[in-house]
Amino acid sequence: MNIKPFQTVYIGLDLAWSERNPSGLAVCTGTPAGAQLVQPPSRLVTNEAIVQAIRATIGDAPAILAIDAPLIVPNETGRRSAEAELAAVFRRYDAGPHPANRRLLRRYGGVRGEELLAALAADGFAYVPSIEAGMNGRFIIEVFPHPATVVLFRLPHILRYKARPGRELAERRRELSRYLRLLRGLSSGDPPLLGSNDLWREIDLDRLGPSALKAIEDEADALLCAYIALYGQHWGAARCRSFGTAEGGAIFTPYWAEKA
Repeated sequence: MNIKPFQTVYIGLDLAWSERNPSGLAVCTGTPAGAQLVQPPSRLVTNEAIVQAIRATIGDAPAILAIDAPLIVPNETGRRSAEAELAAVFRRYDAGPHPANRRLLRRYGGVRGEELLAALAADGFAYVPSIEAGMNGRFIIEVFPHPATVVLFRLPHILRYKARPGRELAERRRELSRYLRLLRGLSSGDPPLLGSNDLWREIDLDRLGPSALKAIEDEADALLCAYIALYGQHWGAARCRSFGTAEGGAIFTPYWAEKA
């Protein structure tokens, strides 16, 4: 990949809790003023494949890796303060996160996020609880798409595109179609993400079953994670907020400017 000097690589990873399921990956390059999608979002399965893909992508460039999955989970049971604090603000939008604890995650093979942090430390990546405007280096941040969509797209509640008990396939298709349109609109966002406007245009969601829809969901969430990294480097605390603590795990998200 040909990365120009002084550009940052923004990587979004929608990390499945288990290696039994694929994870979405999206890569953009640019500056806090705006970025360009450099390859279509894809899906990978194992931690090893994810690490190899990231290493092949970043070269010697600075990078921000935004991961939708628990990264720091010291609590054996219950939930982290990050989930409690975020839920207190975003519950009214149906955007509260699932609780994360070590007992629960052991059912899926352990805390994958911790393994990725350890693997990428050799490449100069450091875990941070929040992104500051203009920060430069290699960082890994935990993010969560649902509250980000509420803030970025000014929604009254989350987009209901994920499989849930009682949720009809027709509703998932309709909400996913809306989500993809909003993501394409990031090409004129603040900051802009160029190249997103061409994604998923040729796909007829009405012809897709649950598995194919899930694949697109993973890719879409990965793209949004990458944009959160870009958005955070552009705006920092002016339009973003971190819930939780560095020691106990933090979730970083775009936030309303008037409430920052």
